[in-house]
Amino acid sequence: MPFDPPPPAAAPAPPPPPLLLVAGDGFSGWSSLNDTIMGGRSSGSCSARPQGLVMESLVVEEGGGFVSCRSPEFVPPLDLGRYGALELELEGDGRRYKLAIACGDRVTGAAELIPGGLRWVAEFATQPDGITHVVVPFSRLTASVRARPLGIPLRFDPRRIKRLQLLHSKFNDSGGLNPGFRPGPLRLVVRSIRAVE
Repeated sequence: MPFDPPPPAAAPAPPPPPLLLVAGDGFSGWSSLNDTIMGGRSSGSCSARPQGLVMESLVVEEGGGFVSCRSPEFVPPLDLGRYGALELELEGDGRRYKLAIACGDRVTGAAELIPGGLRWVAEFATQPDGITHVVVPFSRLTASVRARPLGIPLRFDPRRIKRLQLLHSKFNDSGGLNPGFRPGPLRLVVRSIRAVE
């Protein structure tokens, strides 16, 4: 009897092209958040310029030891479900920084209920001069509250990204000391942030 061959397998979907999230003066609306919220003495500012987000700070270790710039809250949240990482183009200073992502939990709402706010964080190094390209896979992100890893099972949801933040802190993403921490004057330029596969 005649036999119909199975239909050919569908070709895999092509990877999504990189998605530019922000660059240049598109960083307007980002603001500084420093250790003064917990009694520290660091100071700093964020400004959107043609070359990107410029973070200029004076880092004081005693009493806190962190400075940061963070985006406005994304309403609605960013849906990056087709992507697997964020790519940052920076002009660094040799320090180690952290990327922190606030992410909504559409199932339980647990992220919003944690005092101090849950952040998904990953460290990265920068070159002392010139351009640094950093790719932070979502799989590398660690759930953290106030620089301490959270010991409960939560899953990062790239479809519900509410805010991005860049920090220089004396603590690393595992709660220990950051070997790349350096007090004193700081200047970081974030030229662009993209979502990549």
